[in-house]
Amino acid sequence: MKKFMFAAFIAFWACIATLLAVQAMSPEPGSTEADNDLPEYSLADVAEHDTQASCWMAIEGKVYDFTNYIPKHPTPPFVMEQWCGREATEGMRTKGYGPDHTAAAWAMMEPYLIGTLVD
Repeated sequence: MKKFMFAAFIAFWACIATLLAVQAMSPEPGSTEADNDLPEYSLADVAEHDTQASCWMAIEGKVYDFTNYIPKHPTPPFVMEQWCGREATEGMRTKGYGPDHTAAAWAMMEPYLIGTLVD
């Protein structure tokens, strides 16, 4: 019984250490100085890319091209497609039904950032 308790103790703390390491490596979402160098797009520009073949979304003032990400997303493609060409902050914040996406999901968006949203 002592060996089992010791193994459980070690496994617990190994899990905690792993979670802390992953959190430390995940960048926080937010603007950076590099965002100032990005092109500016209007919602009309974003609206022109409203299909799976060309899927742009505006999320929290930034514009993302998720065309190449749609096949990688864990849901069926139509889930993301409904947000293509639109202001999609609500979709990120609620997943369409309630809970926010994880910090890791927000961090995964950065490679798809193509510009900033203007009025």
